[in-house]
Amino acid sequence: MKGIKKAHLPSKLCVRRGRPFIWRKKWEEVWQEVRYCSDSCRKKKPPAHL
Repeated sequence: MKGIKKAHLPSKLCVRRGRPFIWRKKWEEVWQEVRYCSDSCRKKKPPAHL
């Protein structure tokens, strides 16, 4: 994904907060498995309304 502008990067919704987040270089190999926008979201329990 070298040379691609941020506006054209793939994005997903965070499972915990429901907020969009964009692809990062460190997720290049595991993008299909990424579900959370950050480590703090991954470590916390999901909201009760889900």
